[in-house]
Amino acid sequence: MKPTIKIDYVSDIACPWCAVGLGNLNQAIAQLSDKVDFEVHFRPFELNPNMPLGGQDAIEHLTEKYGLSAEQVKANQANIRTKALEAGFEFHPEGRKRVYNTFNAHRLLYWVAKEYDLQKQAALKIELLNTYFCMAVNLDDQNNLLDAVKRAGLDAQRAQEVLSANEFANEVRKEEAAYTGAGISSVPSIILNDQYLLQGAQAPESFVNAFEQLIQGA
Repeated sequence: MKPTIKIDYVSDIACPWCAVGLGNLNQAIAQLSDKVDFEVHFRPFELNPNMPLGGQDAIEHLTEKYGLSAEQVKANQANIRTKALEAGFEFHPEGRKRVYNTFNAHRLLYWVAKEYDLQKQAALKIELLNTYFCMAVNLDDQNNLLDAVKRAGLDAQRAQEVLSANEFANEVRKEEAAYTGAGISSVPSIILNDQYLLQGAQAPESFVNAFEQLIQGA
């Protein structure tokens, strides 16, 4: 019987390195899928929990947040686009236009894990990242969220109910508070078997090494 590695992937869909890390994680999982089963949970973290409706221009936001020049931000974005492509995400060539609040996306991810399964949650996670970074469309427009739901093969009518009724808001807030309370302040943060923490967009081989150590110690 194969061992199981539980992975809590704490991240935000507004985080480009979370997309890179996820693509690399999936590559590592594929390499070891014959040796071990993986149970991946996507956990909520908001980089910009107070972002108002309408969002903020992305270049403006990043220059203000990190104290960089617009040229530095654009150079960083070009570097991330290259890393993302290697990880399986083709980011929009002009970058995301605006930075948006992602709370509704986290509510949808919670809904799918609760009413479907982790595989469907993973499918929606990828489609939401595609929406934000590859299509670079307005995340405040719920139709774009519902399009991601449809692409993931999920019930768009039920998703609309979740969004309209503000379902799972308390549950998501509770999970966010649990991870920030545990000291997580940057993402992606990857917790293995509730014990070991990896931070940042690790390379596939780094994930493989960590998994193999867990398998040997099992």
